[in-house]
Amino acid sequence: MLQISYIRENKEKVLTGLKKRNFGELELVEQAIALDEKRRALQTELDEALSKSNKLSKEIGALMKEGKKEEAEEAKAQTAQYKELTKRLNAELDQTTTSLTQVLYRIPNIPNEIVPEGKSADDNLNVFQAGEIPALYEGALPHWELAKKYDIIDFELGVKLTGAGFPVYKGKGAKLQRALISYFLDKNTAAGYQEFQVPHMVNEDSGYGTGQLPDKEGQMYHVQLDNLYLIPTAEVPVTNIFRDMILSEADFPICCTAYTPCFRREAGSYGAHVRGLNRLHQFDKVEIVRIEHPDRSYQALTQMVEHVKGILNELKLPYRILRLCGGDLGFTSAITYDFEVYSTAQEKWLEISSVSNFETFQANRLKLRFRNSEGKTQLVHTLNGSSLALPRVLAGILENYQTPEGILIPEVLRKYTGFDIIN
Repeated sequence: MLQISYIRENKEKVLTGLKKRNFGELELVEQAIALDEKRRALQTELDEALSKSNKLSKEIGALMKEGKKEEAEEAKAQTAQYKELTKRLNAELDQTTTSLTQVLYRIPNIPNEIVPEGKSADDNLNVFQAGEIPALYEGALPHWELAKKYDIIDFELGVKLTGAGFPVYKGKGAKLQRALISYFLDKNTAAGYQEFQVPHMVNEDSGYGTGQLPDKEGQMYHVQLDNLYLIPTAEVPVTNIFRDMILSEADFPICCTAYTPCFRREAGSYGAHVRGLNRLHQFDKVEIVRIEHPDRSYQALTQMVEHVKGILNELKLPYRILRLCGGDLGFTSAITYDFEVYSTAQEKWLEISSVSNFETFQANRLKLRFRNSEGKTQLVHTLNGSSLALPRVLAGILENYQTPEGILIPEVLRKYTGFDIIN
């Protein structure tokens, strides 16, 4: 979340940034500032009451030694009054602090200056495009029909076992899925990312730490009995590894990668655009996370974008990169680059990765800081990206690599699959 000191000192900049997002609750900024003023006034009053109470407590002992019992009793009575006052002030301060935090939770991050204006995905800026869109043979099929033809993904069986959006991968389909996971992890570790295996459920503190709560609560699967949440992405547990830590400058950069299944309710998603692998409730993804010095986080963002580009270049899939506009930007992000692969059979672009810089937004929630060269603590910058989300990459491979004889396997994956065609 935004620091209240930043909001107070940069009110107009915050309001301008929120307007770029088309954020409809600008009054929250004034509410936050008013609650902060009340909180600081209460803290000052409490400090003064405690100081006077402590001074009186010391005087009582001296008065008793001097035999001034009447004055000592008066001092004791005053001390009792101060105790009641501090008790009331503490309660009011706690309530005000909680109210302030709840308001701050509702204010999204401020977009970076280079984030374009816009209201929806239609206004995102295409900043890069690579790869040739193949000319498919007559009778080419979308990936869900290819999956059935070659018996590699069973959507109906997934419905039987769980429900829509939970496919079952079979035979060469399962092996191709495993090959992609291994390939992505190998590429990430070779680039200096340390591999982690993390839990697939997190507690409430972890959800708040990275901003899934309270913003995306309705999109997460909640295990109510234990108050745990199924992760929507490995970003959540991996970033929370560093919650409540104070790092040193020598620790940077911290680069992590993890493979996990991801779980998303995707409430309200219907229609042809969610068919097949286009949108699932459970899917596999390999994530990269970086904890960075604030002065170097945008250099790190560029490196992450280039890293994902390198993977897609090796897979030889046609793709493009979009800089998201203010209206399409995620709640916690200061800037996001979306990667989209072209689905030739569907004749449309499919999002396969988002690479984002959250600046200090997550770090403030996480209480994740570092000690700078002057010995003072300050918030780090956090970044994350998909490298990559598997379903739509797999859909792109099935559709773009199909031939009348079968589905060719990208050359870079063949050492992982052990076969070069699905037929």
